[in-house]
Order: sequence, then structure tokens, then C-alpha cells
Amino acid sequence: MQWRRLARLHRETLHGRERRLSVIGAELKRIRECVGLPQSVAEEAESLVKRFFEVVAGFPPEVVAVALLWTAAKAAGVPRPLGDFLKCSEADERRVRKAAWRLKEAVRLGRRPSVEDYVGTLAARVNLPAPVVKSAVELLERNRRLLFGKNPWVWAAAALWLASFRRLGLLKALAEAAGTTTASIRKAADRMRV
Repeated sequence: MQWRRLARLHRETLHGRERRLSVIGAELKRIRECVGLPQSVAEEAESLVKRFFEVVAGFPPEVVAVALLWTAAKAAGVPRPLGDFLKCSEADERRVRKAAWRLKEAVRLGRRPSVEDYVGTLAARVNLPAPVVKSAVELLERNRRLLFGKNPWVWAAAALWLASFRRLGLLKALAEAAGTTTASIRKAADRMRV
């Protein structure tokens, strides 16, 4: 009986990252059982989320779980169509594809991408020139302390927006390329020291 109370206390006192990981883990288990994947695929998905948590941190847990299982199933040699996973979840297909793409890129790089990688990727998506990218990277270097634990896509987009003198049309393009909202980019830009 006492161990149940301790387990409940532990669940209630988990910090943000651990709480989010436990929610994603529960969603992974539920979707894996619904789709009928082997346990090894779920274990691979759990290791991926622990290694690349920052890459998918900005997405809802159901989107992350579907993207992880879809990617892990491909890697394990038991690929399934994305529709099979979406039947078992309320995740948005477009966001799942975006999260899976980011995950695949992080795995391909074999390391945790730096903020400069995010800036370069976003700049390429919206066709920004090299001087703007250089200014954005310098801006992020000056604000390095703000980046810890935050969504790197938002901060990279905010730095690019500030480096391009806050062009309004660019803000929407950056938000779309980063998979976030214009409000998030504006908020991050307001917190940055120029």
C-alpha cells in the first residue's frame, strides 16, 4: 500500500521533461498496442525520444508518439503506412510528418543539432541570404542563455526575423517553415537582446 502512495507522489512531483516523457511513453504504449507492433519497436521509439527530446519538444505528445513509432517501425524493418498510426491517434497528419522529418534529420546527423543548424535549415527553406544567416547566428550567440530548454525552431526563426529587420511577410513564412506560430516567434524576438 505504501509503495502505491510513493508511486503516486513520484508521478505528481515529476519535473516538466520527465512528466512529458511519461505522457509520451503512455501514448507510445497505447498506439503500439492498437497498431500491433512488436515491443522492440516501442523500445526503439523510447530510446529515440530520450536521445532527441529537444528536436520534437515543440509538438504535442500524440504527434510525437506517432512520429516516433512510425520512424522506429521503418528502422526495425516493419514499416506501416502512416494511416495505420493515425487511426489510433488524434494527431494531425501534417504535424506528424513534420516531427518525423525533424527526427529523421537529427538521426541522420547522428548528433543533437546545434542552433546554427536550425538557423541554416530555416534560412534555406525561406531563401534568406548568407549575411542574414550570419547576423542571426551572432544574435543567438549573444543570447545563448535564453535557449536552454526552449524550442530551437522558434528561437532560430526569431533570430532570422530580427536579422532581417522584422519584415512582416517574412514572419509568416518563418512561422510556417519552423512549424510554429507567429506569436511564438514575436515573443521570442521580444526576449532577445539585440
